[in-house]
Amino acid sequence: MDPKKLYVGNLPWSVNSDQLKQLFAEYGEVADAVVITDRMSGRSKGFGFVTYVNEDSAKAAEEGMNQKEIEGRKIVVNVARPREERPNRRFNRNQRYSER
Repeated sequence: MDPKKLYVGNLPWSVNSDQLKQLFAEYGEVADAVVITDRMSGRSKGFGFVTYVNEDSAKAAEEGMNQKEIEGRKIVVNVARPREERPNRRFNRNQRYSER
């Protein structure tokens, strides 16, 4: 787990990566900010990640931004967990999905 990388959930659909970076910049230097989007539609999935240059800034942002209201939605901010392994799936005409 990288203590400098934060998960930001319950984002308004209108927030993009640049706006996310601006929202969190008041707590320190942001190395990266990204809003996760759907591959097919390009629309926001309502969550993203902010990575700080140092751990103290990330901790301050987590405390200061968690449950803060942005465009009428209370966002959730916590240290990002590693992505969980998901089974490989492929499309099969006879079955919806099948594991490899």
